Amino acid sequence: MFNLDKPKQIVKAALTFLGLDGQLSLEPSANFQNNRTSSGKTVTVDAALQLSTVWACVRFVSETASTLPLKLYEETADGGRVIAKNHPLYNVLCKTPNYEMTQSRFLQFVIASILLWGNAYVEKKWNITGKRIIALDPLLPQHMRVSRNKANGKLEYRYTIDGVTRLIDEKDMMHIRGFGVDGVMGVFTIDKGRETFGTAMAAEQTAGKFFENGLQTSGFLSTDQKIDDLKRKKLEGYLSRFMGSSSSAKAMVLEQGMTYQGITMNPEAAQMLQTRAFEVEEICRWFRVYPYMIGHMDKSSSWASSAEAQDVQILKYTFRPLLVNFEQEISRCLINPAENDRIYAQFNVEGLLRADSVTRSNYYNSSLNNGWMSRNEVRAKENLPPIEGGDTYTVQSALMPLEKVGTNYSDNGSGNDEQAQPNADSTLR
Repeated sequence: MFNLDKPKQIVKAALTFLGLDGQLSLEPSANFQNNRTSSGKTVTVDAALQLSTVWACVRFVSETASTLPLKLYEETADGGRVIAKNHPLYNVLCKTPNYEMTQSRFLQFVIASILLWGNAYVEKKWNITGKRIIALDPLLPQHMRVSRNKANGKLEYRYTIDGVTRLIDEKDMMHIRGFGVDGVMGVFTIDKGRETFGTAMAAEQTAGKFFENGLQTSGFLSTDQKIDDLKRKKLEGYLSRFMGSSSSAKAMVLEQGMTYQGITMNPEAAQMLQTRAFEVEEICRWFRVYPYMIGHMDKSSSWASSAEAQDVQILKYTFRPLLVNFEQEISRCLINPAENDRIYAQFNVEGLLRADSVTRSNYYNSSLNNGWMSRNEVRAKENLPPIEGGDTYTVQSALMPLEKVGTNYSDNGSGNDEQAQPNADSTLR
């Protein structure tokens, strides 16, 4: 039994009950020291990035997501929204997060950290008064160690660079988690998938050695004569001149009744090419990327029948979880709780859903004819300036304004009064 008069014991007991009383993660660099796989390869983030599939997946997701505009919005009284340009966080979040980065490069770094390390860490820099955020500095996740303080239950962030460790308070940290099993820390992707990545690395090395030998497999020399150590060493030196891709066309002269017997094997028989293709799909599963998006053009790689449907797939299953997670972390960590009900951040995904000209034209015609979009709203989507009178909502009945539906409407000579009942003035014309 613990003493209720001691607050520290109460906190410790509560954390133990919740399963939050211990260290949450190991330092990533230490976690990789004994990361040897069954294939014999030691998998690290740098080694994994040397695989073309890992490089392509991380680059595709991070670069594409970084092109989506991130804006800060304020909800209006009528239920609409406006861009909150006057908010102190707008310039930091939507233009230049820090002195060295644009918004695009900032987002690219953060998302790449989530994909590879499972976690992204952004330190908040405050002004002199400590009331306004003036910069967002992303930190290298491989140098971060996270633990929970057993006395007060807060997370502690220890960041080590060049042997110097500094403790960052939880209130000064924006911690963006990827997929995790405890809700507090994201899972280290490269660590959990080390067997998949290790096998792919071994397959790449095998293919490289195969071509280094000039597409020649191993074999052996046979003779009925006894060969001493001196002759054997001399023979091995002689054979080394005919090994490698640069010597694949050279002819070798055998002496003393020797015959060469090669072990016949080709890439197809060894299933090298099939193995490498399968590893592409395996790695894509870890990053939730469709293989065709990184150039793996297999006929079974996608079940979407059109480019537009494929874009919707990518948005729903690859980008949407990342973007929503990012948006909610901004609301939790950067926006004052008193403003959360009216100030929020959101990515603009219209660019990923932009269809061809014919499809967009049909969509706009439907919206205009049914009165749920105005002409100026359509023009805004096409990056065109507004026009006078373009804010009027119309319906299909001769493009009649909504407020005139069911009335004796005349457009006063505009030519759109075919279905309107004539009024007193119109009968005089």
